[in-house]
Amino acid sequence: MSANGVYRIEHLCVGMARRVDMHGRSVLTGMGKRPVAGPFALQRLGLAGDEQADLSIHGGLDKAVYAYPVEHAAFWRAALDEHAPGLLPSSLPPGGLGENLAISGLLESDVWIGDRLHFPDAVLRVTAPREPCYKLTAWLGLPQAGRLMLEQRCPGFYLAVEQTGSLCAGQTFTLEPGQRALSVLDAFWAKRIKHLR
Repeated sequence: MSANGVYRIEHLCVGMARRVDMHGRSVLTGMGKRPVAGPFALQRLGLAGDEQADLSIHGGLDKAVYAYPVEHAAFWRAALDEHAPGLLPSSLPPGGLGENLAISGLLESDVWIGDRLHFPDAVLRVTAPREPCYKLTAWLGLPQAGRLMLEQRCPGFYLAVEQTGSLCAGQTFTLEPGQRALSVLDAFWAKRIKHLR
């Protein structure tokens, strides 16, 4: 957690859902988003110009925006270099895990369901941890990606839009604690059984 309680959007990433070949199978995915410059409009269902492919898992009012700490990038680079060399750029570019907000200073261990992130022109509310799906595994070319995300406790988290406005890379934000009844990591850990099969 940031020492002064101020956090930052390092990269703002968007992307349209598209069909890609994943190991010989055509799959519609919103993975592989790309960093964008300038402020982007934030609406109730997420950032302008962004799409999710499977709205039963990602997207909607409760999962409009996906935030992921940049502090985990080194772990994923090392895992890819070790287990799936050459399948993705070793730098794992921002948006490479499907995140909209690549944030710094705020880890999952510091976030609880119901916490609010206050930006200069918008407010987002933490709703759930991300759960790894087969598309993450296929996209990374890393069969154990879901297990690694679980073991490292690095799922990132989904956000609902409470106040529309705009977001921009480089913006700072603050965290307003909610009721603090359930942490993001506890919510993630509670779903571990289905991901360890």
